[in-house]
Amino acid sequence: MSEMKRYSVGIDLGTSNTVLAYAEAGSDEIRVFEIEQLVSPGEVAARPLLPSVRYHPAQGELSAGDLQLPWSDGESASSRDADGRAGRTAGQRANDTVRLSSDGADDGQPVVIGRLARLLGAQVPGRLVTSAKSWLSHASVDRVAPILPWGAADDVHKVSPVEASASYLAHVRAAWNQRFPDAPLERQDVVLTVPASFDEGARALTVEAARMAGLPSLRLLEEPQAAFYDWLFHHRERLGAELAHTRLVLICDVGGGTTDLTLIEVGMADGEPQLTRIGVGNHLMLGGDNMDLALAHLVEARLAGGGERTRLSAASLSQLVERCRGAKELLLGPQAPDSASITLLGAGSKLVGGARTA
Repeated sequence: MSEMKRYSVGIDLGTSNTVLAYAEAGSDEIRVFEIEQLVSPGEVAARPLLPSVRYHPAQGELSAGDLQLPWSDGESASSRDADGRAGRTAGQRANDTVRLSSDGADDGQPVVIGRLARLLGAQVPGRLVTSAKSWLSHASVDRVAPILPWGAADDVHKVSPVEASASYLAHVRAAWNQRFPDAPLERQDVVLTVPASFDEGARALTVEAARMAGLPSLRLLEEPQAAFYDWLFHHRERLGAELAHTRLVLICDVGGGTTDLTLIEVGMADGEPQLTRIGVGNHLMLGGDNMDLALAHLVEARLAGGGERTRLSAASLSQLVERCRGAKELLLGPQAPDSASITLLGAGSKLVGGARTA
């Protein structure tokens, strides 16, 4: 390992959250990287989870000071494609002029990424980009076209699923390089996880997003295998005994956008387990997003007050889904209350008076 590759880094680019963990070369100590991000306008804090969401504020909604990040004026802010100009795909050419949002700007448009974006998106409909990873694997749409936020008004800045994914990786890269300037992320041993059921197109677009974020050299690892590797690591001292009477291991990864299944066959040779992957489940678009949407439709019906149901617009439904996600996490979290109220604000002059609660 070269002197510059001081760390082995794993990045989980999740549908709901992005997480980075790392270990120094030769060390067994694995640490979660606390990612600096905006948590309120003008306030930056480090958190173990970077919500994989973008908020596109209206003109004048937030000031430059509200969007200031520690690396905003640094070289890492642009996070351009570090792979040069050779051999670019259509997706890269389409994004040549885009400034990825590690510095709070996207082609001149203000952008918020992470925790503050999630908070703002629950308050204002039609401006939050969510579930880019699910769109990345959606073969029925143009995944390099500016289609997100889905259903947003014409005056809202839009990005492609590839751009959105790249912006989360660019943010992570900028935060890492801010803390470890002598060990840039792009020069470390980096592994990026993907669902086992991702097809070749979705995998290629994930690699494309990484290249756009300035991470041109990394390896992909399937998420259920990553989970199994973690289990193997924690049981490494007694692995033979743990698997002595096991012939099959089923790994179930229920994520924000997909449910991923992988089957491992266990054989024994000289008392040591021999592991072979023998099956991968179909691409199941079933996860936390679906739970949030189911709750949102339930609340949507209750907000109608039992009368004739009025369907919400795509933008308002997106806002309601985000509020339901917050209520779900509250009700399933520690010290959970017995119930949670969800309020959907009105629009325009009826912002407060038009509010409805369920």
